Amino acid sequence: MHHERPTVKSGLIASLAILFLINVLNFYDRNVSGALAEPMKAEFGLTDTEIGWLGTGFIMLYAIIGVPLGRMADKGSRKTILMVGLIVWSLLTAANSLAQSYFHLMISRLGVAVGEAVVAPTAASWIGDLFPAEKRSRALAFFMLGVPIGGALAYICSGPAAQAFGWRNALVIAAAPALLLIPALWFLKEPARGASETGKQSAANESASMWSVLRIPTLWWIIASGALLNFNMYAYGTFLVSLFVRTHQETLASSGLIVGFIYAVGGIAGGSLAGKLGDEIIRKRRDGRMLVAAIVALCGVPLALAGVMQGKGSWIAATAFFTLAYGACNSYYGLVYSSIQDIVPPRLRASTMSIYFMFMYMCGASLGPLLTGVVSDWRAKEAAASLGLAAINAQARAQGLQEAMLMIPVLSFLLSIVLWAGSKTIARDMDRRDQIGSVVPAAA
Repeated sequence: MHHERPTVKSGLIASLAILFLINVLNFYDRNVSGALAEPMKAEFGLTDTEIGWLGTGFIMLYAIIGVPLGRMADKGSRKTILMVGLIVWSLLTAANSLAQSYFHLMISRLGVAVGEAVVAPTAASWIGDLFPAEKRSRALAFFMLGVPIGGALAYICSGPAAQAFGWRNALVIAAAPALLLIPALWFLKEPARGASETGKQSAANESASMWSVLRIPTLWWIIASGALLNFNMYAYGTFLVSLFVRTHQETLASSGLIVGFIYAVGGIAGGSLAGKLGDEIIRKRRDGRMLVAAIVALCGVPLALAGVMQGKGSWIAATAFFTLAYGACNSYYGLVYSSIQDIVPPRLRASTMSIYFMFMYMCGASLGPLLTGVVSDWRAKEAAASLGLAAINAQARAQGLQEAMLMIPVLSFLLSIVLWAGSKTIARDMDRRDQIGSVVPAAA
């Protein structure tokens, strides 16, 4: 019994690093269709609505399949489930390069969704067993840096690769890193569930039903916040490159590099600072993580508005504002994901995360690409009509997308309100944690 904890600690850095790299590839392959939206749109003659459906179809299946996969992760080997998922989504990303129609694009993206659905609930549960509660914000924030870094690599690599070698070869390049990550994951040692808990925490109620967590008020505020955040994140992921191409008339390669910069700089800075602050403030006040998340989301409202509203050619100003706005979005993960870990027991973490993902993706992320695409097409048609044009031209398409993306700052404001509401209930839910065997950090 004495030798188990050192074994977990000896592999802690390697485990977190490999899980992080898997999450980087996860979001690289998830964002690659957004990075390549313009050449796919041109080859298959797609509308923005159809491009949006590629993202929405992915997300809807991802959300639904994630619940049983999360339950499997709570009961079985997380390493095996994660490895199978990695193999599936990598193969399907590569297979996407063989698509001969919009139908083929959609089917291969749905296959990627099934594989990727295992990552977040499985890895979050794994990390929860590696780190004690007072250190989880930084650990989870580091893991979730895979979101901006993976997204940045998708845009930085895929845009220039597509311009040089074609969009199909860019998809093969996106799948290739799995050849290194699969054997690395194989050699990791999976920690025992509850390995990082101490004293009373380790005696958490392991027989609690996964549905019991749905009686926690704070979780519902967190679910609502996830829906709002992911609407914005997937609208960015699907259409931000297109915004720079259409509004600022940048090339596909340069737009990919710009968006890659936004993801890398904004995402890494926002996620890192939030993780550090989250672990510090939880020692002073129990509602601290949620309250800080609310304040940062509110700060993101004018930044996103300014980014969207930049006129033709103002790509430098747009890049600066979007970098700050995207950083505000990425602060969410280290603060809010660690709050979920605070209010659920170790043996229900993967299930809880999968339920959370189901609601937030179905109610938020699935709508981001689709509604943005629908509104973009609608406003483009209106713009063309106002100019007396029989067909939609480049100017109308640019205006339509710009107007559609004004939804992002509006939803950022609603996000700040929901997170503030969650900060008002979390301390009480942490006090009642023993009723479901919840785990929280010691706080003043």
